[in-house]
Amino acid sequence: MGLPLLGFLLNGAISLRRSTARTMVSAIGAGVLLASFALALYAFLTLRGVWHENPESVVLVTLWSWLPVGNLQVDFGFMLDQLSMVMVLVVTGVGSLIHLFSIGYMKADAGYARYFAYLNLFVAFMLVLVLGANFPMMFIGWEGVGLCSYLLIGFWFTEKANADAGKKAFIVNRIGDFGFLIALFLIWRAFGSFDFLKVLGMAPGHMPVGGGVVTAITLFLFLGCAGKSAQIPLYTWLPDAMAGPTPVSALIHAATMVTAGVYLVARTNVLFAMAPVSQAVVAGVGALTALFAATIGLRQYDIKKVLAYSTVSELGYMFLGVGTGAITAGIFHLVTHAFFK
Repeated sequence: MGLPLLGFLLNGAISLRRSTARTMVSAIGAGVLLASFALALYAFLTLRGVWHENPESVVLVTLWSWLPVGNLQVDFGFMLDQLSMVMVLVVTGVGSLIHLFSIGYMKADAGYARYFAYLNLFVAFMLVLVLGANFPMMFIGWEGVGLCSYLLIGFWFTEKANADAGKKAFIVNRIGDFGFLIALFLIWRAFGSFDFLKVLGMAPGHMPVGGGVVTAITLFLFLGCAGKSAQIPLYTWLPDAMAGPTPVSALIHAATMVTAGVYLVARTNVLFAMAPVSQAVVAGVGALTALFAATIGLRQYDIKKVLAYSTVSELGYMFLGVGTGAITAGIFHLVTHAFFK
């Protein structure tokens, strides 16, 4: 994630100059993503044997203690396991292809360097989201991709429709983020920790199955997922997001942003497995969204709108999978959707 962040800083600095060195911007913007994908592929090939012997093996990296306040201890750290490895490969792999396509697609745009700076930052925050070792780290990435979606959907902000679409995406996602925040408070109250390994390890022996607290936590988490992954009733921002540049739509629909909610349910599947009511809600909303969005898509005549409602529908299928406990099937569909979309 350091490479896309470096790309953002360099291209951001270049965008402040009156004359834009487009060749340099292209090399930095696409180069950092290709390098990130190469490193992710190397990490996968290196750890594949370890995961074959021990599927539960996790690589933890703690950089520093971020929030040591009383009993609250939040580390600025990252975690790599099989789930996050899949997401990293999808984000960097599909992201690399989109960056390469953007070189030709955006070559005549006056905001060329600014575009690549935002695109690099988008990928960097998505990597923070999927690699964070605790809920606050995930929340940083969660909010970061929301900010970047606003900047990229409204990239051509001189046109009112584009600016309005960016604001709509930002505001609708804040509704879901409110649910995520409430869930964080409940998790701290219930477990006294934000670390994924501690919370998910303590949960089975700490709470009764179907209990009110774990049900509340998972329902609020799903509210966050519904906003980020465009599920009923918070799906309305995604069709309007097509107002941004086409590569941005591809990145949002395929590799970043909308996949975050599915990842969150998969990451916290231990909690959802202990809350049958929440699982039923996730699966039910997913099934309803899949049918509802597909039906709307049938009556659209703009290909971008068709693709948007197709994405909403496919996300519904993913939530139907993870909501019924079929985590592997849900993530498999996430990966295949990222490439065919």
